[in-house]
Amino acid sequence: GDATEIEEETWAFNTYLAVTFAALTVGLLLTTIFQVRYGLAPLKRISNSLAAIRSGQADRLEGEFPEEIAPLARETNALLDANRAIVERSRTHVGNLAHAIKTPLSVIVNEAGANRDDPLAIKVLEQADIMRDQVAHHLERARIAARVTTIGTVTDVAPVIEALGRTMEKIHRDRDILIDAEVNAGAKFRGEKQDLEEMVGNLIDNACKWATQKVFIEVLLELTPGGALDPTLRIIVDDDGPGLSPAERTQVARRGQRLDETKPGSGLGLSIVTDLAALYGGSLTLGSAPIGGLRAELVLPGI
Repeated sequence: GDATEIEEETWAFNTYLAVTFAALTVGLLLTTIFQVRYGLAPLKRISNSLAAIRSGQADRLEGEFPEEIAPLARETNALLDANRAIVERSRTHVGNLAHAIKTPLSVIVNEAGANRDDPLAIKVLEQADIMRDQVAHHLERARIAARVTTIGTVTDVAPVIEALGRTMEKIHRDRDILIDAEVNAGAKFRGEKQDLEEMVGNLIDNACKWATQKVFIEVLLELTPGGALDPTLRIIVDDDGPGLSPAERTQVARRGQRLDETKPGSGLGLSIVTDLAALYGGSLTLGSAPIGGLRAELVLPGI
């Protein structure tokens, strides 16, 4: 009898112990889930807000945060404000520099232009033109570099391509150039609209100058495997003109180089596109178009 009673009590104790531990385990699990879900919710909100800032949907972290997280939100907003202030100061300095340099250059050009029979004046005019090109090139680069540092600017690609196509068809109306475009509907550029217009506008304008009848534009948004990184925006501009040999492609990619002086423009177009794309971490490559002419392929950060 006693042995049986001891066994029953032992079994009952073990059962009670198991139930208690099971209940304790469930309680700890529920507590942990509650802490993770609600305790870390402010961090999740900050993460979502930062993603919104990066994609251009918000300017700063908004809302109330617990006192443990509030300093992080304040410092992040201060960093964003400081970034914008630096960009604004850079734009102001670039504008001031542009005015300071352009005025003396204009005086030199006017004075030299009044003595076009003088070989010295001709040389001064020639060098002043080079200086103006250099100043314009580097000031534009500085202005763009300042703007590229701005966080969270996003541009829809399709409306920009459509507007540029219409504009270029009007500009080249006398040659009856047909511009056709095929754009990925969801394509977005991680950068300023003005910069995208400048890059693509230069490429389309160049294609129209050399095309026989047709310019074809294709815009692709290429997702990375697994989606871990931002997608790549690929803008391809083809023309059916004479095209370029590999050696000629290398030549026109250099700043200010032109193959045909009869074509309008300064020759800075493609080099400006190359510089702008590089500032955004992208690239410009020239190749052969399937429709017979030159292919310009612009790679930029997408979203």
